[in-house]
Amino acid sequence: MSRVHRVVLPLRVLLVVVFAALAAAEIWAVPGLVPDIAGPSTEQTVVQWVMHAVLVLALGCVQAVIVCTWQLLTLVTTDRIFSASSLPWVNGIVSAMAVGWVTLLGAFVCSYYFVIDEVSDDPVLPGLLLVLLLVGAVAGLLMVVMRALLRQATTLRTDMEAVI
Repeated sequence: MSRVHRVVLPLRVLLVVVFAALAAAEIWAVPGLVPDIAGPSTEQTVVQWVMHAVLVLALGCVQAVIVCTWQLLTLVTTDRIFSASSLPWVNGIVSAMAVGWVTLLGAFVCSYYFVIDEVSDDPVLPGLLLVLLLVGAVAGLLMVVMRALLRQATTLRTDMEAVI
């Protein structure tokens, strides 16, 4: 058994645990994260629902990345990772990361204009979201570079198989 195959099983177990934890967070934790506003106006109620939807969408994007990673691990175990069948899954990861980043940007704007002005002056939430935006941008751009490398490796493998 190769070293890659020994790593795939524990990685899959961890992916299942993270996926389940994210699903539980969507159900139980997200409603508690949205701040309660005493006697909310219609505008504040809409903002609460938008923030709730943003959190669920962001967690859904992470779950989409987990599903795509699972499929890529399947391709690794069958030695088909450097084929055209892996590119849609990598594109799915890049797309989910882009949607998640835009969602976090919306949450940053929403938290700055509505939570800070209406609920408290605590800058922790916008600061945390800003850090997440920066980390998400780096991870997304890194995935774009990895996708380009995968395309090059796929082309090289196809060319080598044609020569052999």
